Amino acid sequence: MTAPVRFPRFFVTSPAPCPYLAGKTERKVFTELKGPHAEQLNDALGRIGFRRSQTVAYRPSCVDCRACVSVRVAAMDYRPSSSQKRILKRNSDLVTAECRPWATTEQFDLLQRYLEHRHPGGGMAAMDEIDFADMVEHTSVSSFVVEYREPSDNGTQGRLVAACLMDRQADGLSMIYSFYDPEHEDRNGLGTYVILDHIRRAADLGLPYVYLGYWVEGSDRMQYKVRFRPLELLGPDGWHRLSDAEQRDLIERVTSGGGERAPAPDGGSKDNTPGLQREYKLA
Repeated sequence: MTAPVRFPRFFVTSPAPCPYLAGKTERKVFTELKGPHAEQLNDALGRIGFRRSQTVAYRPSCVDCRACVSVRVAAMDYRPSSSQKRILKRNSDLVTAECRPWATTEQFDLLQRYLEHRHPGGGMAAMDEIDFADMVEHTSVSSFVVEYREPSDNGTQGRLVAACLMDRQADGLSMIYSFYDPEHEDRNGLGTYVILDHIRRAADLGLPYVYLGYWVEGSDRMQYKVRFRPLELLGPDGWHRLSDAEQRDLIERVTSGGGERAPAPDGGSKDNTPGLQREYKLA
């Protein structure tokens, strides 16, 4: 008689070029999120640095590099900067809706415009509508799409200007992937606004954290994450909250271009690519 499986099985992807740092090779450890306890497993793995992509939880497991660092914002203690306050005010008229994870053509069109402008040639550039639907709809946990629309005068839905695929976990909101209109002349800072709105949502729900994925020092595309304070980083000894001085020094370092900064590889994306599951196929 075979005993039921009590613990997940973990696997390792084949080495591949790193999407963040030129000349580096990435590898990930992953497990499937399935069965009646998928939600609890995702919560537990999220607290130790895993991210979700459809029904897989993964995290970097590179042989000679530890540049990817899990980061989260302490929502209850969040303090917006002066520029973030201006972004909140500028976009306060947007109408937000927390929708079930169901992909729409409108969302996909917005994603394409975002990728073409911000991440041309990146890992998600080849996504078609089926791939996008898989990214949004194939989930075994509590997932939502938060839509941000401009107000309408006639009662109809306004224009979609931003969206975020988000998981609601036991201790916070995990931002899986966000995208927005990158060429909207009157709404600078839409990407920042989406993060600020999720911090507000988490605080309103009594959830302590907003998980932003991985910060990679030396990768220009990942530096926006250090601007949200207080920020916590996951290290060998657990989560560490940056002091005001530590975060101020970090922000100054990444904004001034100080230190050695590696160029982003061609097609590098802003975060590990969700939605394309080819690397997680089991033999």
